[in-house]
Amino acid sequence: MEVQGVKEANRFLFDKLGSLPTQQERAALFLDFMSVKFQLHNWQEQSTDLARNSIKNNYLHFLRCWMIDSNSLSGAALKRWVESRMGITPTFHKEPIRDINSEAYFNYSVDVMKGSACTSAIQSQLDILYEYGQFELPRKYPDVNAIPLFRGTHDAKEYEVMEDLGNREQIVRLNNLVSFTSEEERAWEFGRTVWRTSVPLAKIFFYNDLLPGSILKGESEYMIIGGEYRVRRLR
Repeated sequence: MEVQGVKEANRFLFDKLGSLPTQQERAALFLDFMSVKFQLHNWQEQSTDLARNSIKNNYLHFLRCWMIDSNSLSGAALKRWVESRMGITPTFHKEPIRDINSEAYFNYSVDVMKGSACTSAIQSQLDILYEYGQFELPRKYPDVNAIPLFRGTHDAKEYEVMEDLGNREQIVRLNNLVSFTSEEERAWEFGRTVWRTSVPLAKIFFYNDLLPGSILKGESEYMIIGGEYRVRRLR
């Protein structure tokens, strides 16, 4: 799965990535490429606060905001990226979203506009970020198509259950962008119910050690593209 045209439009980046032997070198190249392509290093040189913030509030800022509050303006813009690229609408943003004609969806759309206005070309930045992650994931997890991840939640009963399979297994509908962790014990810190599921590599939008030291240190968070998942409740 890929976002059409992104690799072709950024062929220099992906050709060069393929020639570098270590993940650290590739991450450094990616950060430099993004800085130059979107002029992220020139934010202090802009003449107005609006222009400075438009560049300063880049994709790294949006990722940090997500990890603090997924219902922020940045969170809305990230959910819109999933919606526009993958065709999966959100089921929650500050409140449940039952229908695209609902007031909840309208309020979410307002946050999308406000969040997107905070920066320049954020959707294009996220396109390249996703494709870079898809470049790295087969190198991190060779010879597999999916990995086990865990999610802790306090409100498991509020999720839409598509099918109850018995033996503590269900098919549930997740928000269109949702956080998981690769560490089961860490998942228990976030809720009294912990789900284990198998996530295809193609549905991983971002994971923290993709860009070591650039987001949060020591975290094992994975941002995954949501939708319907088969989950197993642990313990």
